[in-house]
Amino acid sequence: MIRRINHKGLKRLYDQGDRSGFNEHDVKRLRQILARMEAAESPPEMDLPGLHFHRLRGARRGTFAVTVRANYRVTWRTDADGAFVDVDYEDYH
Repeated sequence: MIRRINHKGLKRLYDQGDRSGFNEHDVKRLRQILARMEAAESPPEMDLPGLHFHRLRGARRGTFAVTVRANYRVTWRTDADGAFVDVDYEDYH
């Protein structure tokens, strides 16, 4: 379950279906990722072929990520209830 999205554009896409700011390829992929996040009960459920699920290390420890395209990722943390929080769309490389 998604509890909090930090990225304004991603939040608009999730809440209102507003695609502005994203190219069509990214919109399709982002919708798939968000739908999977909404259905998932824990981060490992995001480990699907093609998403390249991984845990971040170092200063980003406790953050998980999946690939949208190239260097762009959807990242998130989980709260005590296992809900997805601090969901972001970023290039952290």
